[in-house]
Amino acid sequence: MGPDSFHQVVPAGQEACPAPGTRRCLLKDCEEWFTPACPRSRFCSGECAAAARRWRCVKASRRYRASDAGRVRRREQNRHYRQRRRERAAFSASAGAAAPREGQRPALGAEVFGEHMCDRPGCYVAFAVPAASTSRHFCSTACRLALRRVLDREWRYRQRRRRWRREGRRRCRASPDTS
Repeated sequence: MGPDSFHQVVPAGQEACPAPGTRRCLLKDCEEWFTPACPRSRFCSGECAAAARRWRCVKASRRYRASDAGRVRRREQNRHYRQRRRERAAFSASAGAAAPREGQRPALGAEVFGEHMCDRPGCYVAFAVPAASTSRHFCSTACRLALRRVLDREWRYRQRRRRWRREGRRRCRASPDTS
């Protein structure tokens, strides 16, 4: 005689199906199942949304630092820092303390690589991309598919909303029955 029910029978390597209407949190290390408060919810909690905001700020600052204006500003900051360091060193030399030495950066290779950060919220993985190819946006297939799943769901939601609006306009425009 076989088992009386097949509840929670899950093949190896797969998860149990969540309740209908639930979805996964988009944040990289959370990925909890949650019931969304509104149709466009991407994150399970306020903490995850705050972590995603922090990630966006880090990504934006890295992008700015890689731009021409950001490099100019960073160069200026480094110049001011070196000036302050020289002043501190002169002050400490007069006090008799030995100034700490600074290391040297390794030389760049023959190819020029740009460093990109993964486009999935919460994923801080940086990877090298050759300057000629800037089409890579994700560190792994899992990150790419997680964001693709969310964007596809939001696209379907927008299509449904447009269809509902069109149907609503058709009902409003229908001419009155004069028979």
